[in-house]
Amino acid sequence: MTTQLEHARKGTLTPEMKIVAEKEGLTENFILEHVAKGEIVIPCNPNRKNQIITGIGTGLRTKVNASIGTSSDICDIDLEVRKAQAAQEEGADTLMELSADGDMDEIRRTILANTDLAVGNVPLYQAFKETIKEYKNPAKLDPEYLFELIERQLEDGLSFMAIHCGINQYTIERLRKQGFRYGGLASKGGTYMVAWMDINKKENPLYEQFDRVCALMKKYDAVLSLGNGIRAGAIHDSHDRAQMAEMIINCELAEIGRDMGCQMMVEGPGHVPLDEIEGNIMLEKRMSGNAPYYVLGPIPCDTGAGYDHITAAIGAASSARFGADLICYITPAEHLALPDINDVREGVRATRLAARIGDISKYPDRRENEKQAAMARGDMRWDDLEKYLRFPKIARKTRESRAPEQKDTCTMCGDFCAMKKGMEIFEKDITYKR
Repeated sequence: MTTQLEHARKGTLTPEMKIVAEKEGLTENFILEHVAKGEIVIPCNPNRKNQIITGIGTGLRTKVNASIGTSSDICDIDLEVRKAQAAQEEGADTLMELSADGDMDEIRRTILANTDLAVGNVPLYQAFKETIKEYKNPAKLDPEYLFELIERQLEDGLSFMAIHCGINQYTIERLRKQGFRYGGLASKGGTYMVAWMDINKKENPLYEQFDRVCALMKKYDAVLSLGNGIRAGAIHDSHDRAQMAEMIINCELAEIGRDMGCQMMVEGPGHVPLDEIEGNIMLEKRMSGNAPYYVLGPIPCDTGAGYDHITAAIGAASSARFGADLICYITPAEHLALPDINDVREGVRATRLAARIGDISKYPDRRENEKQAAMARGDMRWDDLEKYLRFPKIARKTRESRAPEQKDTCTMCGDFCAMKKGMEIFEKDITYKR
């Protein structure tokens, strides 16, 4: 399989690159150049027909990922299908299927059949859950089975995978020498791999056989997202030695993977105080050769449970501003429960808004939509205003539920409307075209 990266390096513009250029309003040469450098990736496993093509990386709109999946307490395939469809309806750009219980092959295939989004996963979830089911002991995981499973999942049509290649004995030793952490480990797959290495006294096979991982991803032109398995679960652990050791390794692996012709993305942390976000992204971009960066929020404080979609949106806006390329949403249920459909919707909406806030800071020339919205609101052209809003249906429903007496105002101010009075005062002085 010739990957998007390899095509671009040969100067071949693929249909997928053309689609990305058109959707982003950029030249085809721009997309070609940055795919060739590994600064833009396009998740597009050819085994999956009719999936929505999206680009992730330099110069592009910041993308939003939604995650769904079962747990040992709540395992309902129909519910996960509805969540996947809700994420797509709300405007998510990609989807991660992160089931951790049930028939995971069936769940994955059902999700793939019921969404048009590019779908990714974390293969260690299924690998460890099925090992536990068979042997009652995750330490019995057979590396050969793990590689077979990765290929089986790719054959089904996954277009990207978060694979924990950057965990090795050196990173684990950093955890021990620093006295572990305040908030422990946050990655399920990463933590189980650390346990496997500790009990078996062996190196991580995903690190040790990294070329084999890349070969599998290349075979299906899937994007390898280098998972952040040692990521901090609390802001007080942000940028400790263990996290930085893994980040350095992942950035090195991103370069190695690109040299092999594999589309590469680096995954970042989930808990970072606001003042450290810019530095985190600068380090990843510098050390990885500007590989696309996929961050999990991040959450900039640890006390927002119940409203962590808002907490994370604050971190996500900052991340997008400073160069993150793909943001994984956080839902209101984060840290508390498995998300329901409403949580999924709220998570996607908050993250889309955060990404937009970051983008209009990162790309000041893309603020025209905001200007048009402001003029429509200032002129009290309510129907026109909806065309420029992130959530027009919600806006209309809210306005109609509390309709004003004077149709050109709203019930926030009624006849004491500042916009209306301002128009009366300055109508003759207005120079912009309405």
